[in-house]
Amino acid sequence: MENPLRYLLLLLPLLLLLPVSSIAQSSGNNITLGSSLTARDNDSWASPSGEFAIGFQEIIPGGFLLAIWFDKIPEKTIVWSANGDNLVQTGSRVELTSNGKFVLNDPSGKEVWRADSGGIGISYAAMLDTGNFVLASQESSNLWESFNHPTDTILPTQILNLGSQLVARFLETNYSNGRFMFALQSDGNLVLYTTDFPMDSNNFAYWSTQTMDSGFQVIFNQSGRIYLIGSNRSILNDVLSNEVNMREDFYQRAILEYDGVFRQYVYPKSAASGTMAWSSLSKFIPENICTSIGASTGGGACGFNSYCRLGDDQRPSCHCPPGYTWLDPLDSLGGCRQNFVQQRCDAGAQEADLFDFSEMLGVDWPYADYQHFKGVTQDWCREACLGDCFCAVAIFRDGDCWKKKVPLSNGRYDLSNERRAMIKVRTDNSTLPPIDEGSKGKDQSTLILTGSVLLSSSAFFNFLLLLAIVLFIRRCKHRKTSVLQTSPAMEGTNLRSFTYKELEEATNGFRDELGRGAFATVYKGALPHDDGINLIAVKKLERMEKEGDKEFGAEVKAIGRTNHKNLVQLLGYCNEGQHRLLVYEFMSNGSLATFLFGNSRPDWCKRTRIILGTARGLLYLHEECSTQIIHCDIKPQNILLDDFLTARISDFGLAKLLKTDQTRTMTGIRGTKGYVAPEWFKTVPVTAKVDVYSFGIVLLEIIFCRKNFEPDVRDESQMILADWVQDGYKEKRLDLLAGNDEETFGDMERLEKFVMIAIWCTREDPSQRPTMKKVVQMLEGAAEVSIPPDLFFSYASSIQC
Repeated sequence: MENPLRYLLLLLPLLLLLPVSSIAQSSGNNITLGSSLTARDNDSWASPSGEFAIGFQEIIPGGFLLAIWFDKIPEKTIVWSANGDNLVQTGSRVELTSNGKFVLNDPSGKEVWRADSGGIGISYAAMLDTGNFVLASQESSNLWESFNHPTDTILPTQILNLGSQLVARFLETNYSNGRFMFALQSDGNLVLYTTDFPMDSNNFAYWSTQTMDSGFQVIFNQSGRIYLIGSNRSILNDVLSNEVNMREDFYQRAILEYDGVFRQYVYPKSAASGTMAWSSLSKFIPENICTSIGASTGGGACGFNSYCRLGDDQRPSCHCPPGYTWLDPLDSLGGCRQNFVQQRCDAGAQEADLFDFSEMLGVDWPYADYQHFKGVTQDWCREACLGDCFCAVAIFRDGDCWKKKVPLSNGRYDLSNERRAMIKVRTDNSTLPPIDEGSKGKDQSTLILTGSVLLSSSAFFNFLLLLAIVLFIRRCKHRKTSVLQTSPAMEGTNLRSFTYKELEEATNGFRDELGRGAFATVYKGALPHDDGINLIAVKKLERMEKEGDKEFGAEVKAIGRTNHKNLVQLLGYCNEGQHRLLVYEFMSNGSLATFLFGNSRPDWCKRTRIILGTARGLLYLHEECSTQIIHCDIKPQNILLDDFLTARISDFGLAKLLKTDQTRTMTGIRGTKGYVAPEWFKTVPVTAKVDVYSFGIVLLEIIFCRKNFEPDVRDESQMILADWVQDGYKEKRLDLLAGNDEETFGDMERLEKFVMIAIWCTREDPSQRPTMKKVVQMLEGAAEVSIPPDLFFSYASSIQC
């Protein structure tokens, strides 16, 4: 007689594929007619093992979701929901009625949702250990089950039949329908779609199994494998082949997440099996959603005017380009808007002067072109976009120039495309107000008008209303006058003269410190303004010598006359008794030092913009402003970054002012160790070339994202960056200096040019250093960069070899 166990093992795979309805009655705790749950109590209906439960979860204060969740883990992770688009209030109730209906009603008794049992009366319900909730007839056949009506998640033993679909939720904590769909179509093709949000219809297929006329069911088996089979039960496609054999020790789920990626997760049932948290398995689809979506309509993976970037954890993240901000800060997939006034088409070249470009390498919006030019230079492409009021972004690569206009769609970051995005941004302060601010005045006038209509039946009340309006208007005028009234301005400038008390109040008693130096401390402050408040940075000078006290007025006047987009704007000052304070515009992105020397390396494109901005700011100080200024302390801590990461030179406190007929000055050593030019240590006159030297050091720091002096490095030859770079250039090994910076390494021609410029700037003999005008020309490509004489032989030898 043959072993019966053999037949049982052969039948086991078929038993796993049997519909759950056949075992509903025996696996569940029956929920009888008349049973109900209320969206207020903590009760729920649990499965026999207690691993799953159905009931209400409070998603927002007072907003409840009828849901099924994993009940034995602290997170109570939701796997199915009934009313994601319509949360119900406290007091709402779900009931298995005495006449056999399963209905969700709001507190007033209005029906919000019901399970469709096909017109047959329900006899009982059961929450099963598989996570399936079933409604059964008197004959124990399933009339309705949650497994046949999935939301965004599937569980082991669950089957998706033809016509089934998962719809991603809107956001992580918003269970309304979102922007992506996973569908087993009636033709047998399994597809990931973007939707025509806010409609639920599909838009663009960004992944599919290409199984038209052959696909039949998607099966999630208990060993963790998700696959598509044909009608003959043959496997057509391994959707996610993360077979983990974790049937007993782990909970499992697969979900189409709100970012459009279908992922599989496991959670240990005990601490002995691993960390008590959901872990994403290694395989998911698509591998890179940022580059997978290429629809002619719709915003792509991240929404209009934004771009998608795949992180180190392989998760997509959405970003706004410079000059743009989120439409909704709580919705990262909702797209971005320009936060500046757009270029007018009737203003000609004069309006174009108010705009500049923020460059990004590897960013593109490939489906927003309206013009394409071939055989042009990057400068030509930039100017063509600058003079075109419709152009929001220009993309350049290998002589090709694409113009794009808003809204920009399908944005993605992909270094392999080697495209350079030039994003047009406004350089003045013409920013757009917050979206809801325009209604404030309208609301106030509406309130007054409504009040007068309501009280028009009484002359006495009208008199009182008129009196109240007059007092209200006088108070507003007084308040506005007190806000806008300024102290006398310094003669020949627009600088405001503040009292010490005003700045003490603006900085909340000088509590929020932004930075500290040898002679000053900088505090964050806020001044009232018509549109709200203006953030400021208040520099409090300390331990000033008599000479410094005498020079204070002259320095303030000179700084106040400067006006350049790469300089921090001085707004005012305080010169009261022993108090000397300078008031600057606040720079939201802090200093270049923080930007460069943090935990992550900033991208190469942003760094090149900062290099050019700093150089142009110094050129202005040296040659273009009315009084020539030598800064004397150029270093990353004195280069600040605004909202657009534009370099803004700050801290003129150590500058030595020159008269228009002077080019040299004799003074004591000024500046910071490591950035000070050699001539400071000699009793010789110093010129603007001391700033050129300091700029050369900063240029190297920006290129290689490391400080000029690093005492803790293993190799002593790498301790001083300038020496290490010069040696590396002689040996033609700049690739070693770039390390794992793939962006910089991929732009080797520009890297070599910038390094040569830095070497010229840091020549010991100041007469051999270029002027900042020449530096700017070399950086922009308008002037050739020659090889320094003492490096020429080494370079030529390496070429011959």
